[in-house]
Amino acid sequence: MTIRLSSETLHASAVAIEGRAVLIAGISGSGKSDLALRLIDRGFTLVADDQTIVQKRGERLFASAPASIRGKLEIRGLGIVDMPVTEDVPVALVVELTSDIQRLPDDSRERFICGLPVPLISVDALTASAPSKVALALDRFGLK
Repeated sequence: MTIRLSSETLHASAVAIEGRAVLIAGISGSGKSDLALRLIDRGFTLVADDQTIVQKRGERLFASAPASIRGKLEIRGLGIVDMPVTEDVPVALVVELTSDIQRLPDDSRERFICGLPVPLISVDALTASAPSKVALALDRFGLK
């Protein structure tokens, strides 16, 4: 018997644009908050930093921040700053942070969250092109 959770708290940051959220997952220190900040500079809005609550409703997943960190972003060297925030945004894409990037990856990669598949890409957060790659992947692979 497979148990399907209706909610999960993920070790991930999340940002959103045009009603679609991008989850940014990676180990501590991998650049989740830094990439979120660079995406915010491109017009995205913060959903959550470092911990994201994902709730399943029907066949969709929705991202929000835990109340204790809502509207807060940790910026290394500056501390924790207040940011405009949005919540309860449909999840469209998962970005896995890694330095091991394949030149031509499989376009159909997915991560299952609460039993539902979400398109998955890998990005090196330390590269200058990382925000552009996330925006392009959201348009190309992200759930509509």
